[in-house]
Amino acid sequence: MLPETLQQRWMAQWRAAGAALRAQRASELAALSNEQALAAADALLSMDLAATLPEARPASSGLVRQQALFHGWVEP
Repeated sequence: MLPETLQQRWMAQWRAAGAALRAQRASELAALSNEQALAAADALLSMDLAATLPEARPASSGLVRQQALFHGWVEP
């Protein structure tokens, strides 16, 4: 266990780092152009999965079918 004064200094350092990172993130987002934001979003949305999905994986959670049943669009 860390001595109390060392623990307090450590926590203060982490709080200061968190504040500095929030300020940096806000600054970078403010400087981001619409074109850069769209390009970043497109890059994220077009990423391939790093792992292949198993064949037995369900293709749906069933929520779409449940909503269709609730609305009477399909028969149970």
